[in-house]
Amino acid sequence: MTKIADFLNKNDRFAADAGCRIVEMEEGRAVAEMTVTPHHLNGGGVCQGGALFTLADLALAAVMNSRGQLTFGIENNIMFMASARVGDRLRAEAREVADHPKIPTVEARITNQNGQLLCVVTGVAYRKKEALVME
Repeated sequence: MTKIADFLNKNDRFAADAGCRIVEMEEGRAVAEMTVTPHHLNGGGVCQGGALFTLADLALAAVMNSRGQLTFGIENNIMFMASARVGDRLRAEAREVADHPKIPTVEARITNQNGQLLCVVTGVAYRKKEALVME
């Protein structure tokens, strides 16, 4: 784990409240995990898309900030392929697609405990000049 992962796990309170946590991180790659609970369900009885997006967003943020510069997402796209249910253990693996100095691009793939692909999230960010302050 890295100092950035520890910082995001502690300070991204929305993701933490949703049960999301970064479990692996290195420059240009991160993995976040979450177990689906009844709290995550939508009216159809499956995991709400916003919960999946929150998991992916945490992994995306880790990758986008993995070089130590303050970076914010500016556009995201999510494509759903399958549903998650209560008890499913989800894994969002994010990888850098393009390390542009100002506009990096990252992709996250969320799978369940069986390796089934549930959704793909792509993110584009804006990398600021200043360092990510972790105090």
